[in-house]
Amino acid sequence: MRLRLDPADEYTHELGPEPTFNESMYFNVFDPVSGLGGFFRLGNRANEGTAEMTVCLYLPDGRVGFWFNRPTIADNDSFDAAGLRFGVVEPFEELTVAYDGPVLLLDDPMVLTDPKAAFTQSPRTTCTADLRFTRVSPMFGGEPEESHEKPGEEFARGHYEQLVRATGSIQVGDLDIAVDGFGLRDHSWGPRTWQAPFYYRWLTGNVGDEAGFMASRVARRGSDGTRGGFFYDGTDLHLCDHVALTTEWADDGVHQQVVTAVLRSSRPADGGEPRTWTIRGEVQRMVPLRNRREGQVTRIAEGLTRWTLDDGRVGYGWSEYLDQLIDGVPVGAAE
Repeated sequence: MRLRLDPADEYTHELGPEPTFNESMYFNVFDPVSGLGGFFRLGNRANEGTAEMTVCLYLPDGRVGFWFNRPTIADNDSFDAAGLRFGVVEPFEELTVAYDGPVLLLDDPMVLTDPKAAFTQSPRTTCTADLRFTRVSPMFGGEPEESHEKPGEEFARGHYEQLVRATGSIQVGDLDIAVDGFGLRDHSWGPRTWQAPFYYRWLTGNVGDEAGFMASRVARRGSDGTRGGFFYDGTDLHLCDHVALTTEWADDGVHQQVVTAVLRSSRPADGGEPRTWTIRGEVQRMVPLRNRREGQVTRIAEGLTRWTLDDGRVGYGWSEYLDQLIDGVPVGAAE
């Protein structure tokens, strides 16, 4: 499948006719010195007249600063809504994230399993973020020259990702935290609903600028779906054509606790023999999120994860588990 990716793709695209057309950017970062981790997301759904906006900060003292909003938007001209703004300084090289708005302060983020109660009963404080994300790895992904999604299963017509470094500052209430860490960013566009996949697992991690990875497993209702990703060794980006996952679940049986991923590259970028990487992740903090649409409930489990590579190096990132719920049970729990 041939992919197209141009510098112009760093900006917003022409709004498509699909009612569920979505254009989104996402950034995550973990700073091992301060112990701060977090992610920011804006998804423009201009044909529905709204955006999806998320700020989620795993604070060094164990609390979580969290905010979600569906602000009204009129077009897909920029990523700027509800106090969250993304800017492009130089395509593929440098982008910015800025936020000025509220967050909930959560001693126990598991209260988000009941979002209404969390938003009505939890304390709030002010938050500002000023971050610069710069290139670590080459780009991964793009837009296929031919459509690759079946009707009803659309999740991203175009999609790319990149390992990055983030520097700047974040203030949450009276906490003022300097940030110098690493993470991953992504950008996607096209029709999307969170109910389209049956379930997925999305793993991201960085060992500073020495190494990093992304592993994706998307299950479809009528097929096994797709598995793939990349491993970056500090020099080359190795495209992985297969990902195998095993999960040990927390005592509640519905949130991941330990994740083991095996990534395989049949044709490594350095031209050598086929290679595999085994990566073990231990979830440090869990934030449970959900999305509801037309009566269907989708859970999205956001695990800040400590990753250990098979050579012993340690890094940090996220394990994101999305599942449709049937009778309250995640459909992918058996895998």
